[in-house]
Amino acid sequence: MTSSFTPSTGSYGKKDSSTSSAKPTLFVGANGIVLRASQYGAFTAPIVLLLHGGGQTRHAWADTANTLARAGYCAITLDARGHGESDWCAQGDYSTQSLVADLHAVIHSLPMAPIIVGASMGGLTAMLALGENTSLHCSALVLVDVAPRLEQQGVRRIIEFMRRHQDGFDSLEQVRDAVAAYNPHRPPSNDLTGLRKNLRRRDDGRLYWHWDPAFLDYARVPSETSESLFEKSSLERAARKLSMPVLLIRGFQSDVLSDQGARELLDLVPHAHYVVLNQAGHMVAGDRNTIFTEAVLGFLQRAGKHTRSHHASSTFDHGVLT
Repeated sequence: MTSSFTPSTGSYGKKDSSTSSAKPTLFVGANGIVLRASQYGAFTAPIVLLLHGGGQTRHAWADTANTLARAGYCAITLDARGHGESDWCAQGDYSTQSLVADLHAVIHSLPMAPIIVGASMGGLTAMLALGENTSLHCSALVLVDVAPRLEQQGVRRIIEFMRRHQDGFDSLEQVRDAVAAYNPHRPPSNDLTGLRKNLRRRDDGRLYWHWDPAFLDYARVPSETSESLFEKSSLERAARKLSMPVLLIRGFQSDVLSDQGARELLDLVPHAHYVVLNQAGHMVAGDRNTIFTEAVLGFLQRAGKHTRSHHASSTFDHGVLT
């Protein structure tokens, strides 16, 4: 499948203030589903594909994408099926298989092997897709607070939060307060512009999250006898086959990915690098965006040297950035 966007052009490596403007674009996913995206930077530059978590939209990556574009990359932020401005699936299919098939279609439509940065659901989708199909091209992978082993309590808290507000909100202030209650470590912002992009207003005048409620049929609350959207055993098999440079970023305060879970991933992917960001929870990019993006950029620069010289850098190995 091919992308329907018309890429912008520019000079790789040159900082340009125009890269702060996102260009709307789209991809065609599995079974013809339309996936909306934004392009930051020149399409001739190395491509960084950013995949958000469940219940989020591509706008969660805006600050990081702008910074990547100014650093000479082409950042593409993608709305997953049923999220943001992407199509809702008429059949309500938000299975792991469909998420992976969408990513296959997006990667195949790109002119070069992308760097993939995936948070939560986006990271698990990328891990599964790349591990199950080793012929799928990817030049480097950044996993954001995600691994095969996740803490059930943290995952349960996310899904319960998503289920709790299906009747919508009266105002943006009410949304802000709900998010602050879920993530008390992050001070609530007085600027609600970014928050509005994650919501849609229905005919009843109320605000609703910008994702298909049918997604919750697949995002199940994990228990001792059943898993959520992704199966741990499948992710472990996929992780063992990852051969590209890999960086795992974990929020020190995360209740979703523990240090033990992170180190189990390092056992599965011995060449992976590991960074812990203090004062950040599961929503790492939002909690500590500047230092998160610096960690990503540093890794990408070293990953580029690694692919040219076949010599691994240990700068970020098991490090803690404060």
